Amino acid sequence: MHRYLRAVGFSKIKKRDELQELINMVVENTILNSCRSVDNTVCGRDIAADDEDRVYAELYVDFAPNAGVCVRGEFDEDNNFLYEYYFPYLRGSHISSREDITVERHSEKESYAGVCDDIKVGVSLIFYLQNMIPYLRLKGLNMLPVGETTLILSGLSVDGTIMMPIIKNEYEKQRIKKASIERNQLLAQARNGDEDAIESLTLDDMDTYTTISRKIHKEDVFSLVDTYFMPYGVECDLYSILGEIVEFSEGKNKISNEELYFMTVECNELTIEVCINKEDLYGEPAVGRRFKGIIWLQGYINFPM
Repeated sequence: MHRYLRAVGFSKIKKRDELQELINMVVENTILNSCRSVDNTVCGRDIAADDEDRVYAELYVDFAPNAGVCVRGEFDEDNNFLYEYYFPYLRGSHISSREDITVERHSEKESYAGVCDDIKVGVSLIFYLQNMIPYLRLKGLNMLPVGETTLILSGLSVDGTIMMPIIKNEYEKQRIKKASIERNQLLAQARNGDEDAIESLTLDDMDTYTTISRKIHKEDVFSLVDTYFMPYGVECDLYSILGEIVEFSEGKNKISNEELYFMTVECNELTIEVCINKEDLYGEPAVGRRFKGIIWLQGYINFPM
């Protein structure tokens, strides 16, 4: 059972036959009903052949606004769909990065991970690729690598907490924004081998460490740290994040009627859309407050046509 299935509203699915019923529902809605279900559920399919002439397919159904379950597999010579695996997803709408992206295949199955080195974050972003079929299509046409792509990041969470924001006046906001721009410029120069930029960044980090070490004895760590984005555990696409909620909405799974929260979170100047089951979130989300939690990071690459 996929751990993050509950994030899109299927927390009560515990048995294999219940899961198989859900998978059959996705396949029937997208193949037998030509992507038109009786309850106006959004669904779709995408098909492509790889460089070895195997025909792969993605079949997906939105059971909540922009969130649902995707089933992947391939078609045999008799045009029969052979199920391979499934995963829950959240489809984002905000562009998170415009940096170059590298895509690598997972070892155990026909799924892919993307890697993006965005200066703003400070670590390499590793995410689960949502739109595998367009990538296979380009690969089959020998059109890789592709430049000028954009990336939409989203995350599913099964453990989150709402925290109050750090109060900042307009002067402090402008000062933080200016310092961030200067740091990004230094990071870009350091990436190109500028030794002066590397030294400046090292000194800044030492000053930050000294300041936090001095204040931590009297202040709470989350009153000092406004936002963070860190790898979590041993899986490469899991992250622990803390960021400000800039958009917020509620939704409901059409099948299970479980209530979901949808949040657009600004984390280290990175925009990530997060979906979480209401039962898994501690606190009441609102614009301006902060979300702290563990997310399974997914990415949708906008390949140029």
